[in-house]
Amino acid sequence: MKLIVGLGNPEKNYKNTRHNIGFEVINKLSFDYNININKAKFRSHIGEGLIAGQKVILLKPQTYMNLSGEAVRDIMKFYKLSPEDLIVVYDEVALPVGDIRIRLKGSAGGQNGMKNIIYHLETDEFVRIRVGIGEKPARMVLSDYVLSKFNKNEHDDMVLGVTKATDAIHIIFTDSVNNAMNKFNKKLPNPKEVEDVE
Repeated sequence: MKLIVGLGNPEKNYKNTRHNIGFEVINKLSFDYNININKAKFRSHIGEGLIAGQKVILLKPQTYMNLSGEAVRDIMKFYKLSPEDLIVVYDEVALPVGDIRIRLKGSAGGQNGMKNIIYHLETDEFVRIRVGIGEKPARMVLSDYVLSKFNKNEHDDMVLGVTKATDAIHIIFTDSVNNAMNKFNKKLPNPKEVEDVE
């Protein structure tokens, strides 16, 4: 069994914000694979189904972003899952809207939900898919930016990023993480970003 976690914040006022793009990926997986997210357990909304014939749990923590690790830890303990069974999808300000990057391990890179997951699992060795939300404008505070909504000009690229992430998950399930990385990872344009991706 695999666990796919999309990070975001609950409540209507956070819907469609940049920080909730992980939730959007889970929503698309739910639609594409006819997996109803119809249970409230482990302080999360969850659905169970199949992707490419493999059992999967889709999970949207309802603990708020900064405590995402508590929900992930609890469900993994209950189902006796290991880090190699986990895929986490979340927002990335260092990537343009529409781009994604896949890694097998690594630091949280400043993303508080990931920091909390790594803290509670006591490892950073699990697959993560970062979905680009675009660089923060100089005039904005980061916390305000990630809680802002995509503008009309970004909408198509946002949808593209969500689609790429779900396509990458399909390749991971039917082929391998390495082939998904080869297809979707792009070379970093800025050397200062390199430290977080290896």
